[in-house]
Amino acid sequence: MVHHHRCNVLKKGGDEEAGTLVFLYYSRRRPNLLSVLFLSLLSCTFILAPHLFSASSSLSQFCKLFSLLGFAYFYFVSAFFYFTSMVFAGSFGVQNEGFVGNIDVNAPLCSSIPDGRICCDRSHFRSDICFMKGDVRTHSPSSSVFLYSSKSNNRFISYVSSMIDDGEQEEHDELQHEKIKPYTRKWETSIMDTIDELDLISKGANLGVRHPCDVIHNVPAVIFSTGGYTGNLYHEFNDGIMPLYITSQHFNRKVVFFILDYRNWWVMKYGDIISHLSDHPVIDFIGDNRTHCFTEAIIGLRIHDELTVDSSLMRSNESIVDFRNLLDRAYWPRIRGLIQKEEQETVDKKMSISPTSGSVFDYQARKPKLVILSRNGSRAIMNENSLVKTSEEMGFQVQVLRPERTTELAKIYRSLNSSDVMIGVHGAAMTHFLFMKPGSVLIQVIPLGTEWAAETYYGEPARKLGLKYIGYKIMGRESSLFDEYDKDDPVLRNPSSFTKKGWEYTKKIYLEDQTVRLDLRRFGKRLACAYYCITGIHPQSSLE
Repeated sequence: MVHHHRCNVLKKGGDEEAGTLVFLYYSRRRPNLLSVLFLSLLSCTFILAPHLFSASSSLSQFCKLFSLLGFAYFYFVSAFFYFTSMVFAGSFGVQNEGFVGNIDVNAPLCSSIPDGRICCDRSHFRSDICFMKGDVRTHSPSSSVFLYSSKSNNRFISYVSSMIDDGEQEEHDELQHEKIKPYTRKWETSIMDTIDELDLISKGANLGVRHPCDVIHNVPAVIFSTGGYTGNLYHEFNDGIMPLYITSQHFNRKVVFFILDYRNWWVMKYGDIISHLSDHPVIDFIGDNRTHCFTEAIIGLRIHDELTVDSSLMRSNESIVDFRNLLDRAYWPRIRGLIQKEEQETVDKKMSISPTSGSVFDYQARKPKLVILSRNGSRAIMNENSLVKTSEEMGFQVQVLRPERTTELAKIYRSLNSSDVMIGVHGAAMTHFLFMKPGSVLIQVIPLGTEWAAETYYGEPARKLGLKYIGYKIMGRESSLFDEYDKDDPVLRNPSSFTKKGWEYTKKIYLEDQTVRLDLRRFGKRLACAYYCITGIHPQSSLE
């Protein structure tokens, strides 16, 4: 479920929250030259110490140590001249928070890395994302992804490792090791505890022989989780589908998706969308024990904001409208099939229609279409039938839509794509506004205690999509809570005093135990506004 209490977290967190970028050529502070040289010499000492004090005193061991000492001296002197030149050139460190080289400093962190590197961007409070480039290989039994680097991060370490016995080398063969849970609710510790963790490990190229490829891919991989709140429509789009679009659309379908916490029903439900983001079958990361090999992999997904795509953060300035156009391309082939099937089934009925009825159908077609998203249980509209009647009297063609978990998304898309107005009570089902055409009208009924969430999760994103948004905040007397509490009770008079106490209070009082009975005379003004927005005509209503 959506956690309303995170309002303060989001407001305080933002992009200003301290993050960590893991990259070999990246630094947030200018290092001290003497410190770097001292650490270099100290590293040599630790590596050589076991050999200097070992019991063996053979000539070969002595020659080996002498060679190591010579190399250490060469390494130390080289490091001195290298760091000195970097300091005097004014190019050591990263003053512009970017990478060494001609990199666009406004680009996302880790947007460009050399071969043989792992780069993790942990700067965003919503999610971490890591990039691996080079010889990338999966290992599902250990929940790991390996990168075998042909270019050692440290030539001296590699040289020393080659002279150490195999048993000792095994302890020192990791060049870099990162951990990541590839899900986009990083700040929610309780839900992140349920997400599978991956180990990202960089090793020397010579160790790749122990880990041969079973499947070689000539396209990149994107690895993400469908765990967490999956099962809730809002979270399936906000935490999964939209971040997947943001992260992968620039590959133009030349990408393979690997899923942690794999759910077959999820792949079936969103197959139409996935097929327009990737030309390849989705792979269950844990369930497929084969070693898959790539030259590039992205682990985790980027997320911008609630149900939105920030064009300023996209490579080609894609927006939420472009995401909606993707949905259009994904669902219309199936919708055409549904239409053709219905037309075939009604051929005989059309033959028996009387001549006068054609004008009735034409009249119906000219009416603006209004879809009511119906709910059962909590936050249901108790006088829904009266709402239907009022809307029809105003001049709308009304459809009541009751989506179930098993309802095919293409069928829901068809209904809302052809609608002019959608009415719904705040809740996950409001995510369906993404299926509406820009220029349509969205009316969200806002129960007591849900004002902030209604605006943040659906109101603002709907405007970004180009919808005409109307928020209808109910009065106390329109809530079922009016019959349960005294009229002066803070639950009715000051809902924010309870919602600020945390998610559990909001959930228990305002989400689970509240239904709505609309004041149709008051609500009728919103209907009239919606009718005028669509037709440019002031409607006639029995409520006047």
